[in-house]
Amino acid sequence: MPKLTPKTLNLSDDERTQLQKLSDRHNTPQQIALRARIILMASDSQNHREIARSLDINRQMARLWRNRWLETDGKDLSILQRLQYQERVGAPVKFSMEQIIELFALACSSPEDYGRPISHWTSRTLADEIMKQGIIESISVRHVGRLLEEAEVKPHQTRYWLTPP
Repeated sequence: MPKLTPKTLNLSDDERTQLQKLSDRHNTPQQIALRARIILMASDSQNHREIARSLDINRQMARLWRNRWLETDGKDLSILQRLQYQERVGAPVKFSMEQIIELFALACSSPEDYGRPISHWTSRTLADEIMKQGIIESISVRHVGRLLEEAEVKPHQTRYWLTPP
């Protein structure tokens, strides 16, 4: 079986100089400096195994950054931007900001206003009520709890005044 060689990586003199500066500078974050060294070694025709052994990393990391460098070639990015993790596209947002604000408003109101015979909202009762009102079609109790926790909304500590004291 023939040996697979990694894709050739050619650097311009300017790119090589900038990568060398990033690699040598003391205030460069360690991950960026490591990635710069990976690219420099890859441009010197070293394979993934040699790079991994020299830098005490795994081959997958050497392969990953060589491929990312090649993928960003020709794009309008600085050297530093090419060495940073790019935002990745994740799952689409399930709830709009308006829906989340409605959830928070509900959490800050009295459960009695909605015909609930309880003194304080729980994640479960909030999830039930917001779906009952049709604001959100479906939401898990855990997700309601996470949203409240992130926003530091604590319905169990809220006091509801029917009339001002």
